[in-house]
Amino acid sequence: MTRREPPEPSRYREEAPWRIPSGCAIGGILDQAGGPVPGEVIATMLASMHERSNGLGAGFSGYGIYPHLPEHFAFHLMYISPEARARAEEVLDRTFQVELAEPIPTRDVEAISNPPGLWRYFALPRPEAEATTGLSEEDLAVATVMEINANVDGAYVFSSGRNMGTFKAVGLPADVAAFYRLEEYSGYMWIGHGRFPTNTPGWWGGAHPFSLLEWSVVHNGEISSYGTNARYLESKGYLCTLRTDTEVLTYLLDLLVRRHGLPMELAARALAPPFWRELEKLPEGERELMLAIRRVYGAALANGPFAIVVGFQGGMLGLTDRIKLRPLVAARRGDRLYLASEEAAIRTVEPNPEIVWMPQAGEPVLGSLKPERAPLPAAP
Repeated sequence: MTRREPPEPSRYREEAPWRIPSGCAIGGILDQAGGPVPGEVIATMLASMHERSNGLGAGFSGYGIYPHLPEHFAFHLMYISPEARARAEEVLDRTFQVELAEPIPTRDVEAISNPPGLWRYFALPRPEAEATTGLSEEDLAVATVMEINANVDGAYVFSSGRNMGTFKAVGLPADVAAFYRLEEYSGYMWIGHGRFPTNTPGWWGGAHPFSLLEWSVVHNGEISSYGTNARYLESKGYLCTLRTDTEVLTYLLDLLVRRHGLPMELAARALAPPFWRELEKLPEGERELMLAIRRVYGAALANGPFAIVVGFQGGMLGLTDRIKLRPLVAARRGDRLYLASEEAAIRTVEPNPEIVWMPQAGEPVLGSLKPERAPLPAAP
């Protein structure tokens, strides 16, 4: 990791005379050629949307940031006591061989108070665990995360993917970026969030992004179908323990794409399908496909106002609800794809985009790494 000068955490801390209680800030940057994007770029984008946050949560996910151990699962753990950490490590050690365990690098930031303990573990599944359980490496990782988060009091795994990591806290985006020394990381993709929680408390685990394996999601809005979605996911082995609606989006994507093999475009349609009246107007083949998606994955439909940015190995997805009650703007320049709540945030880091557009309601914006340059396989 390249050492750079830290950002100025106090630059955007002044109080604005207004608030936007339904306006969390979301953003994402993907270099489709696999080139490096410094961490301070996404930090600058999110800090420019300061009025959309209130200091109760912010965070970032970076992809391609651990090139020294790219095949290892990188488990990021927050804990409130040495005993909680020890119990979580016992669960991890049952099925994973830890290659490297270390504190997540941080620095003192005045606005970030009472942080939990923060450690990361680079680990590979034990061969005997795979043989005994019959589970894939990914399913072993999911089971381990679920067990720690559900059964180990005082410990929470908040990131668990390969060659990627999530960094989140209670605070404003600029302060969280400074706290985690984000300027020392570079990756081919970043997503970020500044939170204004409306229905759930501001706490470290409840900050965005929400991550599981390669998936990370930032969200502006409210998932009113949370109960239905959570019950459906729990029937598939996922435990929704984090007291926030966004958690279900992350698990739904893992279920639909990794486990059920849907292409990302169809998974997006399952989350935000066309209205019934619109289905009737589709060409016959497309209509039958969308009817099948609605019938099979009706419990995966995400109701309520939302705009999300999703990171995954090899690509980035932007999606809004079917009537676009939350904003999302997209832009491109060269190999870079940008998504954000506001065009001004994109222009803060890319003043001269080649094209800027407002995606239609429920229309997915999908960017993938170019296969010839991709450090990992491109998305379906």
